[in-house]
Amino acid sequence: MVLAHGIGGRQDLPIPLEFLMVGAALAVLVSFAALGLTWQRSKFRPEAGRPVPERFQSFADARATRVVLRLVGVVGAAATAIAAAFGPSGNANPAPWTIYVIFWVGLIPLSLAFGPVWRLLNPLRAVHTGIALLSGGRPLAKLPAWLGYWPAAFGLLAFTWLELVAPDRVEGWALLTWFAVYASIMIIGSTVFGAEFFDRSDPFEVYSAFLGRMAPLGRRSDGRLVFRNPFDGLAGLTAAPGIVAVLCVMLGSTAYDGFTRSPWWVGQVQDGPLPPTLMSSLGLAGLILIVAATYWLCTRPIGPGAPGALAHSLIPIAVGYLIAHYFSLLFYSGQSAVLLWSDPFGTNADYLGVGDYAVDFELLPVWLLAVIRAAGVVLGHVLGVFAAHDKAVALLPTRRALTGQLPLLLLMVVYTVGGLFLLFAA
Repeated sequence: MVLAHGIGGRQDLPIPLEFLMVGAALAVLVSFAALGLTWQRSKFRPEAGRPVPERFQSFADARATRVVLRLVGVVGAAATAIAAAFGPSGNANPAPWTIYVIFWVGLIPLSLAFGPVWRLLNPLRAVHTGIALLSGGRPLAKLPAWLGYWPAAFGLLAFTWLELVAPDRVEGWALLTWFAVYASIMIIGSTVFGAEFFDRSDPFEVYSAFLGRMAPLGRRSDGRLVFRNPFDGLAGLTAAPGIVAVLCVMLGSTAYDGFTRSPWWVGQVQDGPLPPTLMSSLGLAGLILIVAATYWLCTRPIGPGAPGALAHSLIPIAVGYLIAHYFSLLFYSGQSAVLLWSDPFGTNADYLGVGDYAVDFELLPVWLLAVIRAAGVVLGHVLGVFAAHDKAVALLPTRRALTGQLPLLLLMVVYTVGGLFLLFAA
């Protein structure tokens, strides 16, 4: 598959990369210094927000709205499965473009705008509802608290391995096999533990929910929809087992995505002593472990529960990386997906009437794409500093609020510079 998220590289930046990395590091440091001087108490509140109009609330919560959204998810999943099973092989099939671009990348802007949208679209929840109706609707066991987000973390790892490593990742049989295993686990788990199983175990629901923490539209604990400060949404993410693992997979996998275009790494994979798939798998796992280890080492001195309590500060960073790596992929490869859906079975059909169109790579200037990618990384880290500082002043005594954050600040600077280097120089 030709991945368009590489568009907008070092040569297209309006300033030298070295200046950008220095400026980005200074932006993080200056933000931290300004917060230290002016931000002495925690200000973000999970329950804050201005209630939406009653008509909007009624529409959002209406049964008809929920049914239509679930139907969209079911029809979309069924159409993609049919195309994967009966369409042409490889990149000529719309299924891989739909999964890796429309679904995986498309969830980013949808979740940032509207919150945890996959919870409403998830076709497996429709399957679970049907099973619950037949079985009486009572779960067979209580979901163990220690399980937390660990199933979602392993699920995200498995999907990113499929997307970035698997040699046959664009073949219909590979996609059908992966999603058949995933669906089986989700259906069995939800049958045993109830619909609650999806909330913390479905990798795509958790992915969408974490990104949705930054949405301007949120829901309070009493069910009321509110317009809110995205930082208030981040503050509402409470620590739980596996929460750090989920975010480290999100960060480490996007870092690996940039690392795979490094000439050095390409040489290691192609000419190294290990099979390419094994080498790539070790590289993916290695970067995720590096992110996890450095984050734990830099937050643990703040307190025993600090890694989990500060995990929400990684979400803006993850969002920045995702925008930097995938913005142009959605912008350009999304066009390819539409074109392929006009002839999903390779029969020279033109169901959508777009047969005369081609992907337009000149819709945005490449320098603008490069700026968007750089801004995503830098702004993500600056926002992460804000979120981390607000939580740290609540966790630490005033005299230690700044000094206790210094290891995490250093990590933020390293992540910023390293992220830009992987994005533009690797």
